[in-house]
Amino acid sequence: MGSLRVRFGLLVGSAAALVVLAALSLYGAMHAAERTLDATLDAQVRLELIAELSGRLTEFGLASVEAVSDNPGRPERLTNARNEVDRALNAVDEGLSRAVAGAGGVLDRTQYTARARPLARLRAARAMLDRQVAQIQREPDPGRRADAIRGALNAFGAVTGQPLTFLVEAERRAVEASAAEVRTLAARMRGVAVAAAGLIVLLLILLHQSLTRPILRRIEAIRAGAAAIGRGELDTRLTVASRDELGLLVASFNRMAARLKRRESRVAADRAALEEIVARATADLRGANARLEEIDRSRRRFFADVSHELRTPLTVILGECDLAARSPDTPDQFRPVIATIRKRALRLHRRVGDMLRVARSESGQIALERRPVSLAATLTEAVESCAPEAKRRRIALALEPSAADVEVPADAEWLRQIVEGLIDNALRHAAGATRVSVGFAASGKGASVTVTDDGPGFPEEADALFERFRRGDGPGPAPAGFGIGLALARWVVERHDGAIRLESGDPERRDFGARVTLELPGEETREDAA
Repeated sequence: MGSLRVRFGLLVGSAAALVVLAALSLYGAMHAAERTLDATLDAQVRLELIAELSGRLTEFGLASVEAVSDNPGRPERLTNARNEVDRALNAVDEGLSRAVAGAGGVLDRTQYTARARPLARLRAARAMLDRQVAQIQREPDPGRRADAIRGALNAFGAVTGQPLTFLVEAERRAVEASAAEVRTLAARMRGVAVAAAGLIVLLLILLHQSLTRPILRRIEAIRAGAAAIGRGELDTRLTVASRDELGLLVASFNRMAARLKRRESRVAADRAALEEIVARATADLRGANARLEEIDRSRRRFFADVSHELRTPLTVILGECDLAARSPDTPDQFRPVIATIRKRALRLHRRVGDMLRVARSESGQIALERRPVSLAATLTEAVESCAPEAKRRRIALALEPSAADVEVPADAEWLRQIVEGLIDNALRHAAGATRVSVGFAASGKGASVTVTDDGPGFPEEADALFERFRRGDGPGPAPAGFGIGLALARWVVERHDGAIRLESGDPERRDFGARVTLELPGEETREDAA
């Protein structure tokens, strides 16, 4: 009993023995009940056959009376009645034979003989009545025939009554005996079941006290030790009480707890070293962040200072170009050169202004003046400002008409500048475009402004174009810009509590190429021609 395998084998063997014993007992009881039930059913069947035989004998008697009467009916009725009596006698005889030969010998030879004699007397009575009827039919006197048939029937009834009564009583006693045997068997089975249940309960209690309960106590101790280990009590150790499988498990548990204790000590040392490394790295990162912040501030300050310093000489250049262009003393051959210088200086002045606005937006120095602004007027001004560049590039630029002019609370100058920037992007970056259109429409409580071209559309990474200094490649030798137009546009639109999105048209339908949509909140819409 030193191994759990032996104990569990004993437990399983005991359970199997109990199951086999119960199965054998149940099988024996069911077999006995089946035999008793078969005997009862056979007796019931024989009773029914005897009852049928009695009816057939009665019909045979009536057919005999009819056969010797003055007006006999169908002559074959007597023959049919005789055959039915013989068939009924044979059926009862076969039932008795089966009761003796089959069903495990329900009737013994003595019982069969006791039942076979009345059957023989019934056969003899049937034959005797048959002979008497044949003799009576030859009697010419009707009165004598009537007296003779009454005497024959009385004799037939006296001869057949006692055997039929005996057979019925014998089968009734057989049914009662079977019922009594069933009751006795049921009582015996109840007693055996009670005794077996008591024995099984007693055996289970003994097995629980001697086998299951000690194992459960040891398992509970292991569970409590595991819970203590889980709470961090790594000094927990269990007592090895035996050398069975549970004893080996407890020994392994103790070794595991010891290894965990040693590992915890190493982990604590490693944690302390790691915390020191993290502290040094954190200090280094803080210093690097401080340096990066200082570099970023210097970059923004440099960006703003350079942009501001560039605007003054560009303003002087533009002024000098305007004076030279208006002066009558300027030779005609220099005027195209002056116009080119002015155009390039104006473009550079615009880029410098964008850079300055970006620098101010990063530092939060831009203050928007939001007032009711007419989109029709603002967009018309933006389109007219960009018309020369569109004409130079041979691209049709148009403001799409709208039936409603929408007023939105916005900074008119900033709104015009970002629309001009979007138009300029469309003119410079829409490779193969032939048309750029600007439209607006009321949208809910606000308005939407769209700048659409018929070029190839935006690339797949279109959202990355909103990053500052992210540039797209323009067609031909045209400059690609500084990559701040869309970033600045999103910054301004979001400060207006709006949204900006980029869309590309369906290449197959060719409804449009690229479209930039500005969603702006509004206050009112008034009907007016755009």
